Amino acid sequence: MLLAYCTTKAQFTLSGQLRTRTEVRNGLGNLVLKGSKPAVFTSQRTRLNFGYKWDRLTFGVAVQDVRVWGQDASSISNADGNRFMLHEGWADLTLFNSADTTIKAKGIDLMSLKVGRQELIYDDVRLIGNLDWLQQARRHDMALLKTVHKGWQIDIGYAFNQNTDAFGYTGTGYVPSNVPAYVKNSLGTLVPTPAGMLPMATAGNAANNSSKTGAPVFMNPPTTNGGNQDYKSFASLYISKKIKQTKFSALFFNDNFGKYKLDSAGSDATGYVYGRRFVSSGASDAFNYKGTNQRYTYGLMLNQTIGNASGFGKIAFQGAFYAQSGKNRDGVKMKDAYHYAISATYQKGKISITPGYEFLSGNDATTATDEKFDPLYGTPHRHWGYMDYFYVGTGSPAGGLKNPYFKVKYTGTALTAGVDFHLFSIDKDMKKADGSFIGKNLGNELDFLLNYNMNKFTNIELGYSIMNATGNMAIAKAQATTDAAAANYRKTGNWFYAMIRFTPDFFYTKPVAIKQ
Repeated sequence: MLLAYCTTKAQFTLSGQLRTRTEVRNGLGNLVLKGSKPAVFTSQRTRLNFGYKWDRLTFGVAVQDVRVWGQDASSISNADGNRFMLHEGWADLTLFNSADTTIKAKGIDLMSLKVGRQELIYDDVRLIGNLDWLQQARRHDMALLKTVHKGWQIDIGYAFNQNTDAFGYTGTGYVPSNVPAYVKNSLGTLVPTPAGMLPMATAGNAANNSSKTGAPVFMNPPTTNGGNQDYKSFASLYISKKIKQTKFSALFFNDNFGKYKLDSAGSDATGYVYGRRFVSSGASDAFNYKGTNQRYTYGLMLNQTIGNASGFGKIAFQGAFYAQSGKNRDGVKMKDAYHYAISATYQKGKISITPGYEFLSGNDATTATDEKFDPLYGTPHRHWGYMDYFYVGTGSPAGGLKNPYFKVKYTGTALTAGVDFHLFSIDKDMKKADGSFIGKNLGNELDFLLNYNMNKFTNIELGYSIMNATGNMAIAKAQATTDAAAANYRKTGNWFYAMIRFTPDFFYTKPVAIKQ
């Protein structure tokens, strides 16, 4: 009796994802004040992915809804906002394909142009990634020319953002996203935010009055990791080549930020709104809003594997170095900003251990240039501790980061378990309010992770992390400026989560054994 298997293939694909994550947060991302109670909630991402493939065209759409359980009343109104959005919507047109004889263009193994809203992922998502850990994830509105030829991969990307296509709108000025619709003016009156302006208030807090010397007020503050889309445009080049067990990759990324001027709107009688103006206020406004502050990030990554897991063991080395130059978002010249990482993973059977070291340069308390490396638009959750104290929505120390770590992991057929240990310290000196320097040691973090594939479409993940911070952490994270204020924060934080993923493939056909 012979057994054979048959499967079906379709030009259409339709899959889904429902991911709920219940969290108990007690010091995640930042230290919390003494006496604070843990936060407990469940967030949910619901995503529907549709795909279509013809010989020379691939089409994809991903719509998603992100919300916290109980965030909406059982019957919502328009005022509650819309959390349903298009996560991806793109088309990928094949221009060259040496395996397709119907395409007359020759000379390149494979080339295609992908246009539309899309995720961008390179290497280990260190600098460019889809930020999938975050329920909202990350995507870019862009065009991507992809080439594969004789083992080389070359991607060229470009994005150009605008706020509106309204009639009468002139120029190419661009206001960063997440500007609040209303803000308190200098007299404390709540007024609409002037068009084309990013308002400022004391400490950047929307609850404070608008201030000429204040900080920008965002609905959701941008982070060092591009937490919201506040670049005006970017151009990217990614090159990689794999030779046997060695992979080399190079990244060049030029992101540009709209120039602005400090401005105000209002009068002495009615009060002023102070802010950064990115779009012309009228014919008399001679500022060059077309110009941008251009930042350049470039570097290399090398991955080398020797041996195999079944014999003596396999060792995977990784080394990366990236630098930044040009000007930052505020037009400050960048100098000596760099990041490097090195690690070695030894795997034998189902067990692997990884010692490694990460370095991100920071600003010296006495320099006028910007020496702080910004890890672009990657997935920092994967690299600098699961508790997200660094380069995420809660910001990161101006003094940079040094992070030696050690990881142990078990990888079974269905079960994966791991323990990570991180040490954190800053690179450059940081000052307190009285002018004295803080210590460089920030603390350590311990992460436990358990992941289980229950079936083809169901996965369960549990995590528990502990942050043991020093008294320097609250000042380094700008939560406090004095030792007295820092003493109000707990030095220990912990976090637990339980996440379940359902990822059905609606066109999946179970293989059927046929008797012959």
